Amino acid sequence: MFSKILIANRGEIACRIIKTAKKMGIKTVAIHSEVDINSTHVMLADESLNIGGSTSKESYLDINKIIEAIKKTNADAVHPGYGFLSENRIFAEEVENIGKTFIGPPFEAISIMGDKIQSKIIAKKANVSVIPGNLDTIKNLEDAKKESKGIGFPVIIKASAGGGGKGMRVVYNENELEQACKSAISEAKSSFGDERVFIEKYIQNPRHIEIQILGDKFGNYIHLGERECSIQRRHQKVIEEAPSSFVDNKLREAMAEQSINLSKLVGYFSAGTVEFVVDNSKNFYFLEMNTRLQVEHPVTELITNLDIVELMIKIAANEKLSIKQSDISFKGTAIEARIYAEDSKRNFLPSIGRLTRYIEPVGKNIRLDSGVVEGSEISMYYDPMISKLCVHTETREKSLDLMTMALDRYLIKGVSTNKDFLANIIQNKFFRKSDFSTNFISEFYS
Repeated sequence: MFSKILIANRGEIACRIIKTAKKMGIKTVAIHSEVDINSTHVMLADESLNIGGSTSKESYLDINKIIEAIKKTNADAVHPGYGFLSENRIFAEEVENIGKTFIGPPFEAISIMGDKIQSKIIAKKANVSVIPGNLDTIKNLEDAKKESKGIGFPVIIKASAGGGGKGMRVVYNENELEQACKSAISEAKSSFGDERVFIEKYIQNPRHIEIQILGDKFGNYIHLGERECSIQRRHQKVIEEAPSSFVDNKLREAMAEQSINLSKLVGYFSAGTVEFVVDNSKNFYFLEMNTRLQVEHPVTELITNLDIVELMIKIAANEKLSIKQSDISFKGTAIEARIYAEDSKRNFLPSIGRLTRYIEPVGKNIRLDSGVVEGSEISMYYDPMISKLCVHTETREKSLDLMTMALDRYLIKGVSTNKDFLANIIQNKFFRKSDFSTNFISEFYS
């Protein structure tokens, strides 16, 4: 087992990883920018190292600085968390090149599954259900017209190297196609340095369901069920739950089987998430694979009573999975709400400043993953997520009621937050009836 792990991240996920490492008796190293010198994750770690800079590019995205930090602190392994360099093939390879361990999948799998076109080609080979559409790159408007007519409108244009909804445009008719192509290509190039886009069928009013898988280096695989991630704003998840009230056992097992088959084909190990869109008839289609820990992993941990970060660390340390699929059971319903420093009344404009008052809700059925305390500064340089508020009870209805109460008891002063917006969603009658799709927020709150 490792004696020291460096966390190549910040905020609540860095704190989350540190807590599990401490539980396992592993020392931790926090890296931080100039802005984060007094951050909670720095205080929690056994060691810390200032890598300088203020922006992400100058700090948490600077591979050379982080590699030097690993060498300087003599850490055995690196956990990348999510975001930043967590799905960067070059970073994972560089860590391995200096004789250290990347706590995540092999860099070859990161590379293959990080490309949306390549990942769908591989998914087809693994007999995974994919969305109708030609996976060739669209080179010009004539290509786009031909492809769209063949598939049938509506279609969606996607950046091959995309994520987070960037480089993505829904097109309902041919008149919208030219402008949509231009804007998708432009955004893809500026966001990812890769202007390749492709077109596929747009599934209307879908659910967004993802399967959590775990694989070790010895060919053993299990799944930890699904998460419902349909409540999204501009393709960014806002509220997640596990299990999904829409998914039955037959659908769960079919999606899980395909997820594991795909993982086997690319030689995947560690934690990973295979995402699907599911229509009203419960037909499901592969969307992408996230080769990292997901933001919403706590809801899966709550219903399975497993620590996914601990399992990732053990797998990276060449341990076999100690649990079999027959050991996995799902208890109750867990719901997660992402608390952001943003003004929902001003088009969700990020809110920066100091937390002048900060009191978290507590209770045996409440879990809160945060990276702040009273007096913490919400910076303009990084993602404005403050925390992830999770609840877990025996039924979905009770969990929704508890989430409403927890949001009400969560005191945050000094910045604007999306707390009231989240509470409104939780109390929406259609959401409570589980009558929603990925269009829910645009339908009710646009």
